[in-house]
Amino acid sequence: MSASIQAVTAADIPEVLRFVLQARDEIFPKLKATGLPDDLAQFEAIYLQGDGQFLIARAEGRIVAAVGYLPYDGRFAQLNYQGCKTVEVVRLYVLPAFRRFGLAGELYRSLEALARADGVEMVYLHTHPFLPGAIDFWIRQGFEVVHVEADPVWQTTHMHRPL
Repeated sequence: MSASIQAVTAADIPEVLRFVLQARDEIFPKLKATGLPDDLAQFEAIYLQGDGQFLIARAEGRIVAAVGYLPYDGRFAQLNYQGCKTVEVVRLYVLPAFRRFGLAGELYRSLEALARADGVEMVYLHTHPFLPGAIDFWIRQGFEVVHVEADPVWQTTHMHRPL
């Protein structure tokens, strides 16, 4: 399936927010009650004017996938990236009909190219074992598992990739 990858523009923001929030609600339905995440509430300031980046893939004019990164905020005490320019990959979603065609990998590689150009030294992310194929996907992208939380429900899996 053919999709074109592009950076988000200000005009895209309403459509991007609808896409990302719908995907988030499907994957994490309990998070709907927590309201709009800060990065989405401040999308333009973070991803278009700040140090973040956000890419979308379109097919036949509609968004079919998205991914972004933002500066890592140090919120996990077990991870220490001080003195190392680190970003966190966020919001990777691909519509089911567009999965298994390499689009997620292509989207991530485009995002990584932006990170390299921005002088990023480390790319961090976290995921969960209950997301089918997520951990294996990130390992195929060159990430390594650096910590798995003991929580029996979430088992948050922290991963990183030096650039």
